[in-house]
Amino acid sequence: MTKKRDRLEVIFDILSIISQNNNSIKPTPLLRQSNLSSSSFSEYHKELISKNLIKELYDKKGKKFVTLTDQGFNYVSKYKYIKGFISEFDL
Repeated sequence: MTKKRDRLEVIFDILSIISQNNNSIKPTPLLRQSNLSSSSFSEYHKELISKNLIKELYDKKGKKFVTLTDQGFNYVSKYKYIKGFISEFDL
């Protein structure tokens, strides 16, 4: 049985998906790839914007894209470091 992701893992997953898509992805594919319900995704999305981890940009046609901020990239980097530390000591 797989364990449920905790809050920090979900945030990391969302930010990683954005990063892996050349730091620019539309909200709908991000929702699908994050494997969350619409309501859960909406809550995380709002929180990540309010905490300045992601921002929304619009192209010339008015289409919305989600990108990471410097703080978002920093979160991804620190999270990977912490996960590496934990696995190094088998914790």
